[in-house]
Amino acid sequence: MLKQVGLKFTQIPSHIEEHLNHMKPEAFVLHYAQRKAEEIKKYHPNAFIVGADTIVVLNNNIIGKPKNEKDAFLILHKLSEQCHEVFTGVAILFKDQVITDFSKTKVYFNPLSDVDIREYVKTGEPMDKAGAYGIQGYGSQFIEKIEGCYFNVMGFPIPLFYDMCKRLFS
Repeated sequence: MLKQVGLKFTQIPSHIEEHLNHMKPEAFVLHYAQRKAEEIKKYHPNAFIVGADTIVVLNNNIIGKPKNEKDAFLILHKLSEQCHEVFTGVAILFKDQVITDFSKTKVYFNPLSDVDIREYVKTGEPMDKAGAYGIQGYGSQFIEKIEGCYFNVMGFPIPLFYDMCKRLFS
């Protein structure tokens, strides 16, 4: 998505292990976005670093990435005919500055049959995504509507990032 807005960057995955706990969703994504960015800053102290973390929340429960296909099926079964929220925390570290913020989007799912879910899981798309679906791919067919930022549901809220950059450099 950063390429889409003309940015050149190097993607370096952090190896921060996330632990689902009783933090509020906003605090959770802000915490892990900043930890990911700080992990990379250790090795690249002069770089402009962006960390992000996305979760799905259903009935106040955080849903991360599925552990396996069975887990993906169960997650999607829970999301069927429900409204859930997607939170993405973004952390920017540059020189001695740290700025963090988050985006929240409501996503409404249509009813999903077991056959729909099994066929979707077979595509492999759900396996590396919070909530076990991708709005930008095959998973789009399950979504009735959203309230908020589409890019947030994809995993990186571009409008929020733009606003954070303006705040950082103004």
